[in-house]
Amino acid sequence: MMKAIVCKKFGDLSQINFERVHKPDCGANDILIGVRIATVSFMDWLMTDGGYQLKPTLPYVPGTDASGIVISVGKNVTRFAQGDRVACSTWYGAYAEVMAAPESACYHVPDGVSDLDAANIIYSYGSAHYGLIGRAGLTTGETLLVTGATGGVGLAAVEVGKLLGARVIAGVGSERKRDLAMSYGADAVINYSNEDLRQRIKELTNGKGIDVCFEMIGGVVFEKLARSMNWNGRLLPIGFASGDIPSIPMNLPLVKNFSIIGSFVGAWWERCNENAIKANDEVFKWANEGKIRPKTDRIMPLENAREAFQLIVNREVMGRIALSVSDK
Repeated sequence: MMKAIVCKKFGDLSQINFERVHKPDCGANDILIGVRIATVSFMDWLMTDGGYQLKPTLPYVPGTDASGIVISVGKNVTRFAQGDRVACSTWYGAYAEVMAAPESACYHVPDGVSDLDAANIIYSYGSAHYGLIGRAGLTTGETLLVTGATGGVGLAAVEVGKLLGARVIAGVGSERKRDLAMSYGADAVINYSNEDLRQRIKELTNGKGIDVCFEMIGGVVFEKLARSMNWNGRLLPIGFASGDIPSIPMNLPLVKNFSIIGSFVGAWWERCNENAIKANDEVFKWANEGKIRPKTDRIMPLENAREAFQLIVNREVMGRIALSVSDK
């Protein structure tokens, strides 16, 4: 048996409990990880809320991202051995002392990267790497706007954008987040809760608009951004934190000659795993060289996962919350 967080009912935080459950089996293509750190994302909460496109069979152990030590490997596994330091990003199972993860979802952690940072890297920086490099082809000198810029994925997109030589505008929802966005490399910040988003974009781009938009809010914000793109721009819908999936008039991309490009990193990892391994190896190399700084908002005990979800719902998190699972 092991300690774990269990979700028993979608859409009810009271049904997310700290319990003892059976350890998972290790499939032929899986590795078993002794989890040290698991991180808490908006996607993790959305899945427990029943609003994500994937709905696990109830009850289930939430949690996508973790770091730890390999306990055992399946018979078909070739990249890992018992005792390796590892990080993974999969669909669920991370909020437990032991998790099973497909070999394809796991990556070696360099000696210079802490367990805390390792658990925070793959989904956040992997999403930014795939979206900005693989999908948008962001180039030096272009203007990038990132919405939700002080969440884990948002800060990663700001940092990766700067690494690629872009001019980065951070979109935030409250004034208290401005300084954090600037400290992670943003050249300018727009607070779309009290500033005119379209007008500020015009001012900051001399009327040209945005070359690449890494957009995680959806709803009205997405529509305003669709009206603020530069010629040949690329608008990436990453998520819909507002809860509103937008629809826009298709004459907008036609007249302004911009593209709306989907960027679903989890599906890409599964479909193009060799390329995903190379991309995440590069991300870990950046971390090992100190070129990126994963932001941990706070560290909480595993049993406080429900409280962590509530903090996310309340928009009180900057970066990622980490759950301390084990130090062994």
